[in-house]
Amino acid sequence: MLFLPAMRAFRIRIISAILLLAIFSGCANIVPPTGGKKDVTPPKLVEISPADSLLNTRVTKIQMEFDEFITLNEPGKEIQVSPVLPVPLNTMSNAKKITVKIPDSLLRENTTYRISFGNAIKDLNEGNAFAGFNYIFSTGSYFDSLKLYGIVYDAATGRPATDITVMLYEAHLPDSAVVKEKPLYVTRVTDKGMYVFLGMPADSFRIYALKDDNGNMIYDGEEEKIGFIDSVVVPVDSVDLSKPVTLRVFKEIVPPDSLDEEDTATTAKPRFGKRRTDKEDKELRYNVAVDTSDKEKRTHDVNKPVRITFSNAIDTYNTDRVFLSFDSAGTDVEAPYVLKRDTTEEVLLLEADWKENTVYTIRLLKDFAQDTMKLLATPSKHSFRTKGEEDYGVLNLHIPSQYYSKKHLLKITTEKDTIYNKPVTDTSVTIRRLNPDKYSIFIIVDENGNGKWDTGDLFAKKQPELVLPYTDVIELKAGWENVIDFKTPLTEDLNPKPKPKAGAPPKRGEKPAGK
Repeated sequence: MLFLPAMRAFRIRIISAILLLAIFSGCANIVPPTGGKKDVTPPKLVEISPADSLLNTRVTKIQMEFDEFITLNEPGKEIQVSPVLPVPLNTMSNAKKITVKIPDSLLRENTTYRISFGNAIKDLNEGNAFAGFNYIFSTGSYFDSLKLYGIVYDAATGRPATDITVMLYEAHLPDSAVVKEKPLYVTRVTDKGMYVFLGMPADSFRIYALKDDNGNMIYDGEEEKIGFIDSVVVPVDSVDLSKPVTLRVFKEIVPPDSLDEEDTATTAKPRFGKRRTDKEDKELRYNVAVDTSDKEKRTHDVNKPVRITFSNAIDTYNTDRVFLSFDSAGTDVEAPYVLKRDTTEEVLLLEADWKENTVYTIRLLKDFAQDTMKLLATPSKHSFRTKGEEDYGVLNLHIPSQYYSKKHLLKITTEKDTIYNKPVTDTSVTIRRLNPDKYSIFIIVDENGNGKWDTGDLFAKKQPELVLPYTDVIELKAGWENVIDFKTPLTEDLNPKPKPKAGAPPKRGEKPAGK
């Protein structure tokens, strides 16, 4: 009988030990709650009043209720109404509700209105957007249902433009309307440059594309990009995707790469620009932009001049006191060069036909340059090695015969520089000594034959010269030789000039003649 109590006590001790172990083990591995999966579901519209798509109605207030708490994101930018009203809509949010007020006095008779909410409505916690919602009503007895489709390109690159507003003005308005008043209809392009106007009347319009930096829907001059076609457009009932209305946006300024060449005289004319601030200096200080740390290290790009940067604006310089030589089998050989000013008054450029993988020496004798305070440069000597063939890549371009003419320019750029810009004189072009980088290739239709791309002029009705881009950006590495077949881009064919139909345009609700 004594055996049974002893067994019970032993079992109790074992169970207690297990419970204590579990408790301490749990305390040593505290895991916070995960909170569940992230909410990625946008708000749902539960109720809207008045109902969408009403006829013969002048809607002055729209009330929307959602299934969760919501907030408004840049309503002045995201919410658009077409036709455009002179003042923005009054939009408010409260908990799960949105209220939009529309001034009744601004609504036109027999007009279809479309309110696009963009990404303005988002849930409060995660910011999921209630995107793509349009509210439509008509103050007349029918809905306008015509369409207008097109593509916008950046004129300087020939590639689809982004962040562009496309605007329609009534056809009878003068050209100056784009700089004085807001358009009647607006829409935004997609990330591929495409746009579409829906629910349009059968009227004639003037069309513009605008890089509207300040969001006022008015062209503010050469700081913004503008695109136009010099004819009216008429919406249709069924768009032809192969014939979009194409616009090319441009800035009405001279491109940076079209600067005139600097004077290459051996002794420059005096210039009086920035003066010294430290009048106690007794000599003209300068820096020669070459790497002299190791003559076995290939550092200088054979495509570029050597930059000599001074501490002050240069008045005069003397090429008789500047010498350039290179090492040829242990013997110094004098090399021809050109010394000229850069676009800034503190920089001189020393240009030469650099040999690859060669040690050069620049010797600057005393008083080779003088600044505007009559201070003179001290002497110096700089030895460095140029880059070799293995440091560069090569592009072999096959150009379609249709571009074989002086009217077409081949232009090759990196993100920062233009490295080639010449007429197409052969259908096969080889370009060597290219630094490892990403390259863009273009054909420019040089209409005026001045050897550069020219921008447009809105009021002179001058279109920018056409730029045809190669389809891809080329990544070139050291030692590589890339063979490129220049593909005919779509932009060459997407440049129609829509013409209005003969006679007066049809009335709203009617199809254009011949459709």
